[in-house]
Amino acid sequence: MVVCTRNLLESLSWNGDSFADSAAQPFGEIADAITGEWHGCRQDQRNVSKTLLTPANHHYIMPEPFLLALSILIGFALGVISGLVPGIHTNNFALILLASSPVISDLGFSNTEIAVIILANSITHTFLNIIPAVYLGAPDADTALAVLPGHDMLLDGMGAAAVRLSAIGSAGSIIVSLLLAIPLILFFGHYYEYIRDNMGWILLAIVALMILTESGRYIEGQGSLVHLKYKFRAMIVILMSGALGSIAFENAHLMQPYFRFGSFGSSCSPSILLSLLTGLFGASVLLISILTKSSMPAQRRSSPDLRSKWVLRGIAVGSIAGSIVAWLPGVSSAIATVLARFAIRGRLEHHRIRAMEFIVSVSGANTSNAVFSLIALSVIGYPRSGAMIAVRDLVGRTLDAHTVLLFLIVIAFVSIASYIITISIGDFAPSALAHVNYQKLCAAILIGLVLMVIAFNGTFGLAVFLTAIPIGMLPYYMGIRKSHAMGVILLPVLMYYFGMR
Repeated sequence: MVVCTRNLLESLSWNGDSFADSAAQPFGEIADAITGEWHGCRQDQRNVSKTLLTPANHHYIMPEPFLLALSILIGFALGVISGLVPGIHTNNFALILLASSPVISDLGFSNTEIAVIILANSITHTFLNIIPAVYLGAPDADTALAVLPGHDMLLDGMGAAAVRLSAIGSAGSIIVSLLLAIPLILFFGHYYEYIRDNMGWILLAIVALMILTESGRYIEGQGSLVHLKYKFRAMIVILMSGALGSIAFENAHLMQPYFRFGSFGSSCSPSILLSLLTGLFGASVLLISILTKSSMPAQRRSSPDLRSKWVLRGIAVGSIAGSIVAWLPGVSSAIATVLARFAIRGRLEHHRIRAMEFIVSVSGANTSNAVFSLIALSVIGYPRSGAMIAVRDLVGRTLDAHTVLLFLIVIAFVSIASYIITISIGDFAPSALAHVNYQKLCAAILIGLVLMVIAFNGTFGLAVFLTAIPIGMLPYYMGIRKSHAMGVILLPVLMYYFGMR
């Protein structure tokens, strides 16, 4: 049987960041790509945890210091661009750099230094991508759930505080990820195959938890069974968004973008996720703001009023969710944010402390996921993101201890720089928006999102985008959590694992 599901699942094993909209592939090849069995290679999982703990036998060549520093700087700059500009992602740059590696090598860069560019880009992106989510309502898969609490904080004059919380979450997750590294290496090295073989049931449990934990808005005097109404509404939103996602992924070949980064079917080709997530989580929020005649008050440059214990809990929750999901085949970092949402109980729009904690956890999940994608590549030999696919092709399937240590040092330096520039841009943005009419700004951004979808996804993408908007508005009017719209990713992957496509 010939299907187009390879576009969805192969890229979801790349953390949901870049969907390769390729031509149809045999179902057997899809399964191989998802489970990581590229080129028929298999690895003894019982010994896999020794990879990082045992130095490699081959000679390690230390990168030249100047070129290494230049590589970090280039990757950092690319991460700033991909983080701030909606529609551009790290995978675009990663796979362009991979394709251009022979030319870059002629300039004196080694494959390790090119991999450093890609790694610095991917880490920087996880810090900066909160800014368009908060100020423009233009999320990617990683920040989709942060749009609503971030936008609410913006309307309360705390947009800069939302960005600061996100930066704190990302920076804190780097530390927590290093602490979790050895225990998770040992755990997944032993149980990886079992978890992979039961991914369908794991995802089904996540969907069930999303529905069962929905209690809706609190209204004084309401009956004891009213929560069932909200659970039913949650199921409706999950099914509707999931159906839209399935249709969109199956027909992604109908996209005729006016601008693309690579040829059709390449890993850096446009993703239908742009239309889906921008409609469900971005444009829907903007349209509600326009319809309710919301106005953006003067923004304050104050530190977020969140107690240390809530910040630390948000960092821990996000880091654990992101680090676990990084090992799982066919599961994106977007699902890590869904897992983080379970630990932050209550309706975020009614509880400012919980909303702020959730922003910390979302960013922590994304950055932790990027770090553990590298560690997972080192341990199990299979990449879980487009960036790690490029790194694998540049430096090999099995990374030696010296290379991993170098990459972790690069992550530490890039994280410090990314934290500083994220806060700086977050503080500058309010002054740039101070004299702008918020209704006109929302309308202008909405028009910009439409043009961006047309440019990158064509008329088919526009149809998906317009369909996604009313579905994205349903949670607001139904009184349920926005995270149920993540069914757009969860259900198609769930259907794959149960052999329904």
